[in-house]
Amino acid sequence: MRFFNTAGPVRCEIHYCLPPLTRFDLDQVLMLIDQQKYFVLHAPRQTGKTTYLLALMEYLNQEGHYRCLYFNVEAAQSAREDVRRGMQAILEEMALQARTSLSDLFVRDTWLEVFERAGEHGALNSLLTLWAEHSPQPLVLLIDEIDTLVGDTLISVLRQLRAGYTKRPAFFPQSVVLCGVRDVRDYRIHSARGEIITGGSAFNIKAESLRMGDFTWAEVETLYDQHTQETGQVFEPEALQQVWELTQGQPWLVNALGYETYFKMESGRDRSQPITTELIIEAKERLILRRETHLDQLVDKLKESRVRRVISPMLRGDSLDRAVSQDDIQYVIDLGLVRRREMGLQIANPIYREVIPRELGFIVQLDLESSIQPMWYVAPDGRLDMSELLAAFQEFFREHSEHWVERFDYKEAGPQLLLQAFLQRIVTPPLSPPFTGGTKGGRVEREYGLGRRRTDLLVIWAYPAGVQKTVIETKVLYCSLERTLSEGLVQTWEYMDRCGVAEGHLVIFDRTEGKPWEEKLFQRSETYQGTEITVWGM
Repeated sequence: MRFFNTAGPVRCEIHYCLPPLTRFDLDQVLMLIDQQKYFVLHAPRQTGKTTYLLALMEYLNQEGHYRCLYFNVEAAQSAREDVRRGMQAILEEMALQARTSLSDLFVRDTWLEVFERAGEHGALNSLLTLWAEHSPQPLVLLIDEIDTLVGDTLISVLRQLRAGYTKRPAFFPQSVVLCGVRDVRDYRIHSARGEIITGGSAFNIKAESLRMGDFTWAEVETLYDQHTQETGQVFEPEALQQVWELTQGQPWLVNALGYETYFKMESGRDRSQPITTELIIEAKERLILRRETHLDQLVDKLKESRVRRVISPMLRGDSLDRAVSQDDIQYVIDLGLVRRREMGLQIANPIYREVIPRELGFIVQLDLESSIQPMWYVAPDGRLDMSELLAAFQEFFREHSEHWVERFDYKEAGPQLLLQAFLQRIVTPPLSPPFTGGTKGGRVEREYGLGRRRTDLLVIWAYPAGVQKTVIETKVLYCSLERTLSEGLVQTWEYMDRCGVAEGHLVIFDRTEGKPWEEKLFQRSETYQGTEITVWGM
C-alpha cells in the first residue's frame, strides 16, 4: 500500500504523488536548457524541489539529447569557509552520482588528479571542461541545496561556474540549474576576508529564477483521492476543505496531515470509517505538539533578525518599520513563512499562524504550568468562565508583564504573546490529549497581519454539552482610548459575526510609559449593534 510521504523525495511507486514534472511549466524549463541558459529553481523546504529535479534528470536522459546529472552539495556545508575540504566533498559527491545515475566513471577517475593540478579554486571549472569535452552529449547539471554552502566555498563554486560559462556547450555544461530555498540574488556571502559578496555579482550569468509554488486545491483533492481509490476509505468533503484551509496547499503540511490521519491515528486506520473534520483538527494539533522537523526548522528561522523585522509587526498588527528592506520581505517569502495576498503580506497558512506565537510563547507557557491550573476556570457544567479567566490574566499581566515581555525575543509583540501563552496553557494544557470534537479540551485559532491594528483570537472549548466559542480581540492603545475603543468594538463585532459567536471580549493594551496601572486597568461592558462586548484595559 502506498502512503503519504513526509521525508525526502517522493517515489510514486510507494507514495501518493502528483506527476513531478507538472509542478513547473516543463516546456519553459526545456526551452531554457535548449537555449543554453543557466538558471535558478527555488522554493521553501519540503515543497518538492528535489523530486522535480530527479524527475527532470530521468526525463532528459531518456530523451537522449543531453546527459543530465543531479547532485546535492549539502555535504560540503560542514566545511564552512574551508574551500579545499568543501570542494573535495562536492567533487566526490558529483563522481558518486555520475557513477550511480549515468554509469559514467569519468568524474570518479579524473577528479583527484584534476584537483591536485588545478587546486580548490579551479578544480570544478577544469573537471567540468574535461567532462564536457569527453561526453557524447551536452551536459546538463542540476545542483541541489546550493544555498547550504558557506562563505568562500559558495563563492568559489559560483565563480568557477561563471568562469566556464563562455566555453559551453562543447567545453562546459550546456545548462546549469541551481536549486535551493532562496534565489541566488538574495545571497549575502561573507567571505573569510570579511567582505560581503552578493550572489548576483558572483553568479551574474543567471537567466531566470523559477519558484515552485504550493499545491492547488485540485492537486490536494487529487492526492487525497488516491488514498480513497486504493483503500476505499471515504474522505468527507468538509474534512478535505479543512485540510485546504489549514495548509493552503503547502506540500509537506498536506502530506503530513494525510499521513497523521490515515496511518498514525488509530481511528483513521479503520478503513471502514470516514475521515472527518474533527480527525483533521486532531492531526494538526498532534503535528504541532510533536514539533515535527519541518515545523521545527521553520520556527528556528524566527531567531534571525531579518525575519523578526517582518514577523514582529505582523504579530502586533502594525505596519512594517522603515528599517525593513525589500530583500528582508523577499527572504521571508522565500522561506515560505509569509505570502503576498490581495490583503497584503500574511502568514502563509493557519498552521504556521498558530505555530509561530505558540513557539515564541513556549517558555512562558511552560512556566505557567506550575501556577495556572485550567480547572480554576471551568464552570460546573464544563464551560470555560472566560470573564474569570481574563480577570486572572489582567492581574497576572499587572504583576508580571514587565518581567515576561523583556524575556521575549519579540518584545514589541510581548503583550499579545503573553496573552496567547496564558490562553494556550488553559485551553490546551501540554499533557492533555489534543482537541477532538467531543472531549474536554480546546484550541486557540489566531488571525493577525500587517496593518490590521489588532489580533483576532477564537477560543474553541469542547465540554460535555457541546462546543463553546469565544472571540477575544486584542489591540494596542493608540491616539486615544475613545478612538481605540470605537475601532475595537467594530472589529470585535465583525469577527464575532463572521465566526457566529455570541460571546466577545476586547482587550486593550496600554503601552504608555510611566502611566500608573490604576489608569490602565479597567473592565466594563459595551454594546455594539445590540451585542454585548466586555472590554478589558491592561
